[in-house]
Amino acid sequence: MHLKLSLQDYISIKIHQTDLSLTSLIKSKLEPFNLAPEQNLIMMLLWEKDGLTQNQLGEILNKDKTNVARMASNLEGKGFIKRISSKSDRRSLELHLTSCGKELGKRVIPITEEFNDMVCKGISEEELLTLEKILSKINMNVQESSK
Repeated sequence: MHLKLSLQDYISIKIHQTDLSLTSLIKSKLEPFNLAPEQNLIMMLLWEKDGLTQNQLGEILNKDKTNVARMASNLEGKGFIKRISSKSDRRSLELHLTSCGKELGKRVIPITEEFNDMVCKGISEEELLTLEKILSKINMNVQESSK
C-alpha cells in the first residue's frame, strides 16, 4: 500500500510535535512552583477572575467535570485555592485563591508572559491571528467529525 503523504506531511503530526515541545518547556519552567501545566491553566483563569466555578472552568478549558475536579483537588491540597459551595447554587463549587495562591501569581504570571513572548518571537500579529483562525477551523472540523 502506498501512502500519498509522508508522516511529516500530516498537519496533525506537526501540531502534536509542537504541543509536546511547548508542554515540555512550560512544564520545566513551572516545576519549581509545584505546578503542572494543566493546573496552571486553572490558576491563570483564577488570577484573571477569582471565584469561577468548576463548571465554568470546565467549559472554558473544554475539560470534563472529573478532570477539573481532580485538578482543583490537587490545587487545594497544595494550598493555592479553596473550594467553596456557591451561594447562588449549592451544587456548584467556586474556586477561590488563597493568599498563597495570590502570591504564586505574582511569581508565575511573569514567567508565563515571558514564555508567550518567546514562543511568539518573530511572528507578526497578523500571522498570530491567521494561526488562531486556522486552529479554530481545525477544532471545528474535529468536533464536527466526532458527532
